[in-house]
Amino acid sequence: MSYVLVTGGAGFIGANLCRELLKRGESVICADNYCTGSYANVSALSGKGDFKAVEADITDPAFERIAAAAAGTRGIKRIYHLACPASPVHYQKDPIMTARTCFEGSLNVLKLARDTGARVLLASTSEVYGDPLEHPQKESYRGNVNPDGPRACYDEGKRIAETLFFDAKRKWNVDIRVVRIFNTYGPFMAVSDGRVVSNFINQALKGKPLTIYGDGLQTRSFMYVDDLIRGLLGMMEQTVSSGPVNLGNPEEHTMLEAAEMVKMVTGSASELVFEPLPKDDPTRRRPDITLARELFGFSPSTSFFEGLKKTCGYFHNSAMDIDFQP
Repeated sequence: MSYVLVTGGAGFIGANLCRELLKRGESVICADNYCTGSYANVSALSGKGDFKAVEADITDPAFERIAAAAAGTRGIKRIYHLACPASPVHYQKDPIMTARTCFEGSLNVLKLARDTGARVLLASTSEVYGDPLEHPQKESYRGNVNPDGPRACYDEGKRIAETLFFDAKRKWNVDIRVVRIFNTYGPFMAVSDGRVVSNFINQALKGKPLTIYGDGLQTRSFMYVDDLIRGLLGMMEQTVSSGPVNLGNPEEHTMLEAAEMVKMVTGSASELVFEPLPKDDPTRRRPDITLARELFGFSPSTSFFEGLKKTCGYFHNSAMDIDFQP
């Protein structure tokens, strides 16, 4: 049986995807350099199916050789390309490396797909829309991105990654899929990744004030990770479109609503504190998922409240011994 390769497989989304692939009887190679992912996220998978964890950096020119060697004669049939720092705290820490990961790393992954004949899916992001002037965002919207702002290493990085994927399809006939992921949360999120849900949950569980940036009226659409995984698998296996396709939950919440819901779920009496809105932070974000629904019946099924309960349980049981710094 050929392998499914997951780059960034020890990260938040990758760890959940590896688990689901193994449940479905797939043989899985998890490739990660553990820059933002953690081996602890996938260590329990060894011995629970045909699973290999390989320490590798997709920007390394030797990546293709390393991945091919891990697969051996069995080969690679699918590649889920998730590797890239995805939260502002992480991708702004080394913006040049983030940009290199998006360009050089994606190019190396595409060369691997070309040479193995594997179908490859790019986990792009709603950040390609920037601070959108269209609402909700359809895949046809070209975005409102600041190319020289602090978020550009990721926003523009993912845009060039998409460009590479479609050029590889045209030039090398690589079988590609591209998805644009909107805000996702759930188990295996890093405690200090600076995302809205992880910030609020950790602050609430520790009895600290919940930090609201700006006036709290900016919106996000939160999708539980199980719904995203179903969307990734559905997009990979459908044969009608290469994308791009939005994956997200069209239910929109303000930051104030999200904070109050976290307080309700955790039973926290934490107060709310307000800080200035970071530069280029989008004020509204909501996906139009019509295309995903038409292509493979995608529709999120986990309510924000139910997803928060599961996520709070994970953080309470697994992450409370780590000091959180907002």
